[in-house]
Amino acid sequence: MVLVDDAGIAALNRAYRGAVGPTDVLAFPMSEGPFSEITPDYLGDVVISAETALRQAGGDVTVECAHLLVHGILHLLGYDHGTPRQRRCMWKRQSEILAACGIAAPRGGTTPPRVR
Repeated sequence: MVLVDDAGIAALNRAYRGAVGPTDVLAFPMSEGPFSEITPDYLGDVVISAETALRQAGGDVTVECAHLLVHGILHLLGYDHGTPRQRRCMWKRQSEILAACGIAAPRGGTTPPRVR
């Protein structure tokens, strides 16, 4: 996991997703791209904007970062939230993992993190 500021994640967001502005978390799977065979056991990188996490936290930024880290790891494992079905499946798995770690379900109990 890498923590960056809003400017850093905005630069990555533009370079790799073509999106303007900061987001809270980005996942970069090693299973894709020209170097995917070099380290087949390495899932990839999760980049979190500490500034955005702090704004979204509404309390404990550590808990917010845990939510974002789990969300990013699920993306590395192939989960997505592009459709309602995918979203339900991903949020369910995310909540299960966080609960196993003793962390409350995402904000509001059923509301997923604001991940773009």
